[in-house]
Amino acid sequence: MTVDIIIPTYKPDETLCLLLHKLQGQTFVVHRVIILNTEEKLWKQAAAAYPIEQVLKELPCEYEVFHIAKKDFDHGGTRQFGAEHSDADVMVFMTQDAVPADEFLVEKLVESLLLKEDQVSARVQQNGVKQRNDCEDRKSNEDCDSQAFVQIAVAYARQLPKNDCHIVEQYTRQFNYPEQSRVKTKADIPTLGIKTFFCSDVCAVYRRDLFEELGGFESPVIFNEDMFFAANAIEHGYGVAYAAEAKVVHSHNYTMRQQFHRNFDLAVSQKQHPEIFEQVSSEAEGMKLVKSTFAYLFAIRKPWLIFHFGMQCVGKYAGFWMGRHYEKLSRKQILKYTMNPGYWDMREDVHE
Repeated sequence: MTVDIIIPTYKPDETLCLLLHKLQGQTFVVHRVIILNTEEKLWKQAAAAYPIEQVLKELPCEYEVFHIAKKDFDHGGTRQFGAEHSDADVMVFMTQDAVPADEFLVEKLVESLLLKEDQVSARVQQNGVKQRNDCEDRKSNEDCDSQAFVQIAVAYARQLPKNDCHIVEQYTRQFNYPEQSRVKTKADIPTLGIKTFFCSDVCAVYRRDLFEELGGFESPVIFNEDMFFAANAIEHGYGVAYAAEAKVVHSHNYTMRQQFHRNFDLAVSQKQHPEIFEQVSSEAEGMKLVKSTFAYLFAIRKPWLIFHFGMQCVGKYAGFWMGRHYEKLSRKQILKYTMNPGYWDMREDVHE
């Protein structure tokens, strides 16, 4: 079995060097590393400042660097381009700031993607999927057992906070990426809601055969290409695995303004896919996080951090609300609020 790692980059820095260095010592030897860089000029500037190309040459595998223009970057289309230039059985997509936490990252990702039937059944059952005598349509025991096993289309890694990560963001990482692995299926929608479709291309692994069968990544997309793929996979009867044993170090200390822009694009992506998001509520999951964070800050006796967290929530909600109503905004307003102005150049249905 061959595994390629595909990494979109933009203004890469020393973190990419660390990521590549960590790939050198992986227990599962990678077949090829594919870099999808935005703007060749910026790559050359980064290569002059950091030993990126030297670290690439030290990889125990092949590597290839593709350059694209900024105007052509698209979260789905660019990654699809990378997939089309890979001939591996399995593809791992990472971002340039996701650093493997140990030498087992690739190994654990592949293991989660290729879980055997008994392992999938165990991970499904231990996370609350209805057991045999609770099958909703009261089918035979044999039918219920057959529903317990699903093929995994995509698995995503656990994200650990960096050392400089704010306490609130540390808890958010813990909330979204717990210690317990699980497999999510269509049966989880009533209990997990929007979390059923959650997946992150910060570090995620895909089976090529199922990736191609399901049509790959949507393009163009402003955000959430990973979540759209996961939702499509689940709708077609496949599973999405959360691999807690596969770990990367990745976090951000976003400002309120950055949260606004990020959540604006998030809401736009959800508005454009009612077939996914009208059946679940992202606001309900957000409120669950708010309540849980409040309780956590009181539990660790740091209630003064509630103000910081509250400001983050204001930025998130304001951006999300504006994004949900983007169709009523002018092009000028949209370009002011978005993180991805290039995406809007690909659309012709936005009024001036």
